[in-house]
Amino acid sequence: MHILVVDDEPAIGWTFREGFQDEGYSVDTAGSAEQALQLKASRRPDVILMDVRLPGMNGLDALATLKQSDADIPVIMMTAFGSLSTAVEAIDRGAFDYLTKPVDLDRAIATVKQALAVSNASASKPVPVSSELIIGRSAGMQEVFRRIALVAELDLPVLITGESGTGKDLVARAIHRHSRRKGAFVPICIPALSESVVESELFGHVRGAFTGANEGRPGLLEVAENGTAFVDEIGDVSLNLQAKLLRTLETREILPVGSREFRQATFRLVAATNRPLESMVQQETFRGDLFYRLNVFRIELPPLRERVEDIPELAAAFLSNVTSGRRQLVFADAALDELMSRPWYGNVRELRNAVESASVVCRGEAVLPEHLPRPMARGLETPSAGGVAEFAEGKSPDEFLKGAVEAWAKEQLGQSSEGGGLYQRFLEAAESTLLPLVLAAAEGNRVAAARLLGMHRETLREKLRRISGE
Repeated sequence: MHILVVDDEPAIGWTFREGFQDEGYSVDTAGSAEQALQLKASRRPDVILMDVRLPGMNGLDALATLKQSDADIPVIMMTAFGSLSTAVEAIDRGAFDYLTKPVDLDRAIATVKQALAVSNASASKPVPVSSELIIGRSAGMQEVFRRIALVAELDLPVLITGESGTGKDLVARAIHRHSRRKGAFVPICIPALSESVVESELFGHVRGAFTGANEGRPGLLEVAENGTAFVDEIGDVSLNLQAKLLRTLETREILPVGSREFRQATFRLVAATNRPLESMVQQETFRGDLFYRLNVFRIELPPLRERVEDIPELAAAFLSNVTSGRRQLVFADAALDELMSRPWYGNVRELRNAVESASVVCRGEAVLPEHLPRPMARGLETPSAGGVAEFAEGKSPDEFLKGAVEAWAKEQLGQSSEGGGLYQRFLEAAESTLLPLVLAAAEGNRVAAARLLGMHRETLREKLRRISGE
């Protein structure tokens, strides 16, 4: 890997040359932006470190020129005269990061490694990937990469937002992986926890705190000591626990259930949600003060349908992973066209599942359109064989549903409807089918089912009671 250092102070150039060469990099140095542009033309660097204040053309103007000619080279800006406006301008012009002089050599090396990792992940050809690798050359994903790089080394809370299946957990893992934290990455999925044990799971408990607490146990926030606690679906945390979590973030202290002694909190919090927290704040179902504390730095993941250009690379990587060590498969052009035409309401998760399914069905060397499973409708699980899955020929699930509603309405309107109530009867008929199906899909977890339906869990509980006749 080749590094270009641009600084008019020879001592800095010499220090960086020695330090990066010890790390195995080749290094060129330039005393001006003009000289750097000439060196770049003769030998393309993999990363550029450049001072803002240079004789002649300044570093920010040189950054703009470099990005116009080669937008893929990560440029790390340096300055001894740091200001908010300069930092914002540098990032807006495409700088990978912004370092303030005197620059610590170890930090510079770590930043260069991050820049190379992000650059390689976005520019490499499809290869077998680990479950933690994020792929994407689209503008939306490039912004995600940039924001990961900017915040990874900082100890700020991070809020990751996006639809289900967009890869929020992978982003959280990437933030931890590129951070300076030596502790564990601890994922905490709120919907997967029973309401009665969420507080104990998060904050821990002491012996005798409640019936069955025969011994004390640290909470997951304490397990993440000097590491990262990833709270998935933070919007599902109850208001009471939101207050306790806010206090923990503010004071950096954990209070286990049943204890009067606080313990030091050394975790870094990364939270994720697919719910509109701003609207929940207005509806007073999520605390505004906690939202503002979480929203210090936000990374928003685009849905897959908004980055269609990433689908071929993602699909190829998933296919390579699932067939690794066995037969090698490729996608026929028609299959790729089909993949790129789908809306992917389940996002990257749905794409991965579709590729894995196709790899099983395909018995030849190329995946064809007919090997792909039926696409999911928005908000619905893929119909299963034997259920209401035998749609009229050529009709999508949405079209079939509209037809069924029309037929039901015409039948009802053709009958005597004393007292009216047609809409209520329709709701009861629809809910008696929909709600049990969603509850089953959520494996009996009413909190998760309510989230999928977009209703309060108490409302869901009451509706299920009515359906069951209790």
